[in-house]
Amino acid sequence: MEDKVLATMKQAGKPLKAGEIAELSGLDKKDVEKAMKALQKKDAIFSPIRCQWQAK
Repeated sequence: MEDKVLATMKQAGKPLKAGEIAELSGLDKKDVEKAMKALQKKDAIFSPIRCQWQAK
């Protein structure tokens, strides 16, 4: 699931909110949020704008 979230973020090429990632990837928003927390711990994503995330 983390791979799909990260791939969606990279494909978009811009900062996205969790809801936008859920729409684009077809996953549930709660699952996206869990994957994003794990990706934050791995330092794979960052937040250039409040409440929006982007792949490094």
